[in-house]
Amino acid sequence: MLDAGAFSSGLLTGLREGVEAALIVSIILAYLARTGNIRHAPKIWTGVVAAVGLSLVLGVGIYVSIGELPAPYEQLFEGITLLVAAGVVTWMLFWMRRQAAAVGGELRAAVDRVLSEGGAFGLAILAFTAVVREGIETALFLVGQATTASRGADGGALSVVAGAVIGLLLATAIGYGLYKGSRRIDLSAFFRWTGIALIVIAAGLLSQAAHEFIEIGLIPFGAQTAYDISAILPHDRGVGQFLRALVGYSSSPEVTTLVVHVAYLVGVLTLYLRPATPHGPRPARETAGIAEATEGTELARP
Repeated sequence: MLDAGAFSSGLLTGLREGVEAALIVSIILAYLARTGNIRHAPKIWTGVVAAVGLSLVLGVGIYVSIGELPAPYEQLFEGITLLVAAGVVTWMLFWMRRQAAAVGGELRAAVDRVLSEGGAFGLAILAFTAVVREGIETALFLVGQATTASRGADGGALSVVAGAVIGLLLATAIGYGLYKGSRRIDLSAFFRWTGIALIVIAAGLLSQAAHEFIEIGLIPFGAQTAYDISAILPHDRGVGQFLRALVGYSSSPEVTTLVVHVAYLVGVLTLYLRPATPHGPRPARETAGIAEATEGTELARP
């Protein structure tokens, strides 16, 4: 039986990260079509498939490795994985926030450079490099979510994976729409709100990492319970279980866990919601064909 909270968190992650990857691919393909080089599209897909495959192998390998370690190494590795997952997704959110305005122009310049050098297979490397970053980030984040969800309910990890698959399929459909020139999606609002949601989820992963480190004594302070509302909203059943899988809710958190959770939320959300300063010049708007449609839906500043 699927856990609704774990499924929702996986769906959001797959959708958000999948749309970023799909947008990158759609920009490259649209530019190839615009410049009469669409015959090279199979090389792009070769790079995309290789990136997805590597990300999948990495994610499965990390998740399986965690379960095979004895205590306390399992808790240590799990805590490090959760910490890295939260750190990577946070860095990528801020990186994309700064680079968004120039992403399309940089991709088109890279395509021009590869084609001018006569190394068409370089397009496969270009697509691989662009997508694998998103893929590895997604794999790490999903491993963190699946690891946390597996402790909260039976089928929690499977629910995260199922949600992620649905999210990635939706992202693929959105990417196809962008390639065809659809402008119905407000990408600026989409990335802004999903970014906020991922920050909330990352806060839960970070607090869970703190909990793991407290369990093995790596954090020797703040282990006392901050409060206990298990009688009102327990985290192991009902709505509490849903919130635990989705955002890392705990009805009886340790003091350190609570401080880490709240500090991350307040600090990162404050920085993320500040007005962004564009990084680099905004690329000139193209005025014809498929490239114009894609340009209109490039990554806008959150």
